[in-house]
Amino acid sequence: MKSTLKKLLPFAVVGVISGATTVGTIQYFGHDSNNGDQSYFTKASNVSFAGMNSSAVGDDFVKAAKTTVPAVVTIKNYQSRTSSRASEQDLFDFFFGDPFGGRGQQRQQPQRQQAPDNMPSGMGSGVIISPDGYIISNNHVVAGANKLEVVLSNKKSYIATLVGTDPNTDISLLKIEEKGLPYLNFANSDNIEVGQWVLAVGNPLGLNSTVTAGIVSAKGRGIGILGSQGKAANPIESFIQTDAAINPGNSGGALVNTNGDLIGINSAIQSTTGYYQGYGFAVPANLARKIVEDIKKFGIVQRGFLGVQSLDLSNDMQVAAYNKEKKANVKAGSGVYVTGFGDNSGAEDAGLKVGDVITKIDNTAVTDFADLSIAIGSKRPGDRVAVTYLRNGKENTATVTLKDQKGGTSTRTKADLSVTEKIGAEFEPLSERFKTDYGLNSGVVAKNVSEGSEIAKIGIVDNYIVIEINGKPVNSQKDVEKILDKYSGNVSVKFVDAYGQIYTRGFKMP
Repeated sequence: MKSTLKKLLPFAVVGVISGATTVGTIQYFGHDSNNGDQSYFTKASNVSFAGMNSSAVGDDFVKAAKTTVPAVVTIKNYQSRTSSRASEQDLFDFFFGDPFGGRGQQRQQPQRQQAPDNMPSGMGSGVIISPDGYIISNNHVVAGANKLEVVLSNKKSYIATLVGTDPNTDISLLKIEEKGLPYLNFANSDNIEVGQWVLAVGNPLGLNSTVTAGIVSAKGRGIGILGSQGKAANPIESFIQTDAAINPGNSGGALVNTNGDLIGINSAIQSTTGYYQGYGFAVPANLARKIVEDIKKFGIVQRGFLGVQSLDLSNDMQVAAYNKEKKANVKAGSGVYVTGFGDNSGAEDAGLKVGDVITKIDNTAVTDFADLSIAIGSKRPGDRVAVTYLRNGKENTATVTLKDQKGGTSTRTKADLSVTEKIGAEFEPLSERFKTDYGLNSGVVAKNVSEGSEIAKIGIVDNYIVIEINGKPVNSQKDVEKILDKYSGNVSVKFVDAYGQIYTRGFKMP
């Protein structure tokens, strides 16, 4: 099954439609809106998950739907013309892709249009998780926005504040100023079972408050969608797979059990057409909850790292490729094979060696990289984990202290971030030859621009050239850091886009 999914990776699509398509769909379906019923505003129960009563399946679905629908919102993403052009292009290419494996010219693509300034460039869903207005959604739903509008099921509208995002899990946290809102409780997603009934609630194709039913098809599924898009430097993929119908616009919506408790955030579909074909994927509630708790408490996500380079032994093709490249004789099977260590590796400090096979983290079985990813990715720097591994056929256990990417073991806040981390991009010097050829006296090339960052919001993407910041020329990342270090207030950025057009746009320094 995993090898089949790997082959389908080029067809994996994020469940949010590109701006022009979404806007058109909303206009078409606008007359069929569903008015929310305030009497449905009930608090979700605290039960982790319910077993099914086969004699009352319909009643269970009705109760879950009445609990869930009022807590699921529509999120409208408004972007500047510059930023929407870049991100709409990305979304369009990703959404429609090339399912013909290089023969894409045989398929006619819809004509792209620029969304007017008063129309959203994209739409998705979100879930209210507290009565005071915190809303969880996907990172890709809010990416590139300079304004986010939240519409409740009762049609009341708010302008939302983006509290924080995490591309590595595709999770975002928003806030609207309201009290007494209906909300969903997080369930313990570790307790869900394959075959369990679930409901997906969201706003697919402009159809507000849509409820679909299905079962949990698989757990711990990694499909390579986050890392393949280049937005997640250290992706965590351990999706809940479901056959409940999910389509573009469902992204960020709720996957709930029959109690109406939140077990996942719907994030992606796998399809050759861009529409539902029976494979939907949701971020598990336990991971989503940890991400939003970090954002609320620290302002940024606290990510612990084991510090190993690894090979997924469950993937026969990867094992075969590794053996061929390294002239090795690694055997396929359950677990994760250690191929090396990063700098300041906690695992290496604890005694692990190349060739060890990790089989458990804190007594939780590790059969593939998705298991290892979520077991470690849900921890924070400084946390200690028991790592069980095989060496020469013998089982051993080591206690590993997790570290952050810089080797630290303590939590960080936004105040601890560097300038480039705060604004969400890195910068490389522009060659003197390039400056001469294009008549520029200064410039740096933007790299690793984070979705939803301050730099992204003003329309800058990878490979755009930043000429000046606050009226001062920049020729290196140090120049950028020197200008903005300890700076507060409005920042003016002069930059050149991929078409050679020069813009000056601004943002408030975080």
